[in-house]
Amino acid sequence: MTRPAAGEQMGTDFESFFRARAPALLRTAYLLTGDRHLAEDLVQEALARTFRAWRRIGDSGNPEAYARRVMYHLQVSRWRLRRVVETMPGDLPEQHGHVDHAHDAVERLALRRALLALPVRQRAVVVLRYFEDHSDTEIADILNCRVGTVKSHSARALRRLRALMPDLDLAEGVTR
Repeated sequence: MTRPAAGEQMGTDFESFFRARAPALLRTAYLLTGDRHLAEDLVQEALARTFRAWRRIGDSGNPEAYARRVMYHLQVSRWRLRRVVETMPGDLPEQHGHVDHAHDAVERLALRRALLALPVRQRAVVVLRYFEDHSDTEIADILNCRVGTVKSHSARALRRLRALMPDLDLAEGVTR
């Protein structure tokens, strides 16, 4: 039996990585962008760049960390571009005293709407900290800012989210 060529092996390794980690990357991208199609574009570009760097990071590095870092940097660059303000028409239905089977869906929509109301840097900090479990130092490194800036963005974002969604228990152990 012949050994696969180096290029074939690289393609096989990347394909395995892609199949295993693409759904998680897509979830994170959706939280960063707030839009399914933009999230797919973001992941596609991040994975393309990861593939181009695969020889450098495939064996000795952490390809998922590399792909996530590329994704965060691409999204921050997109935020800096001039953007069109997106508005969501209408209000969410009021909750009644009885149990609503769609409660979780309504809560997710409300949280999405509240996240989209945050300034982009604050939203990035919330996503990186509470959905990706990064430390303040890691977030500061990813967003290219100081740890104090991360902490102030986090505090302001949580304060704003609490104001927008007073019924939601945002994070256990986080002081008000």
